[in-house]
Amino acid sequence: MLSYQHIYHAGNLADVHKHVLLAWILSYMVRKEKPVSYIETHAGRGLYDLQDPAALKTAEAAEGIYKASDFFDDAHPFAAVLTQIRRDFGASFYPGSPLIAASLLRPGDRMHFAELHPAEFDALDFNTSSTGAKCYQMDGFELAHSICPPTPRRGAMLIDPSYEIKTDYTKIPQQISKLGKSWNVGVICLWYPILTVSQHMGMLRSLQQDHPSALRHEVRFPPAKKGHGMIGSGIFVINPPYGLAEEMARLGAHFGQSHSPAK
Repeated sequence: MLSYQHIYHAGNLADVHKHVLLAWILSYMVRKEKPVSYIETHAGRGLYDLQDPAALKTAEAAEGIYKASDFFDDAHPFAAVLTQIRRDFGASFYPGSPLIAASLLRPGDRMHFAELHPAEFDALDFNTSSTGAKCYQMDGFELAHSICPPTPRRGAMLIDPSYEIKTDYTKIPQQISKLGKSWNVGVICLWYPILTVSQHMGMLRSLQQDHPSALRHEVRFPPAKKGHGMIGSGIFVINPPYGLAEEMARLGAHFGQSHSPAK
């Protein structure tokens, strides 16, 4: 559980899928003046240098963000975040979801980020130190249960585990069911990998049974390297904002293949 570091995968196509949709959701939510809460259960370090030796070792960004610039136009909120991050930190930097949220949310909004890995937490705490976010070195689900329903009550949560612990696939539906009951107005987003062994299917059956009105969107892409097991990316969204299905379809068209079983 403490071995995973996202720098090896930062900026890959799964990140593009997840981050474009997250940026759209948050930008939609801040159209109203009412403040929002944003919670992440597995935040990572929040900011990644794609020229870092660890990132170059896998070179997943080369087939990801560096080839996906036409997936969104300059007016898209994700494009605006990329421009800001590159201006502030350098052309090789890529924002994780905490920095995407910090770039799009407002001073009156609240951000809560959990990260258990000691080195990743220290980097997260440093990278978000000027944003007003609260960072917690603790289990992300424990944090979520401790503050849900949050104040402000309107808001969103991203659950983005590493799935290195195989029991995640059976425990996540239980965790989300509890969170959905305690925060019934929250936009709860779960990212999951699509693997050649289809480990995610049982989890999805449970989630769809418990949350029949949720939106699910999947995209497929070639493995980052020969022998890699991830062949796609999925998002499951409870209480999806109006218009998200259309954004999912737009983004999916760029991947060539997409699957959006609706409600």
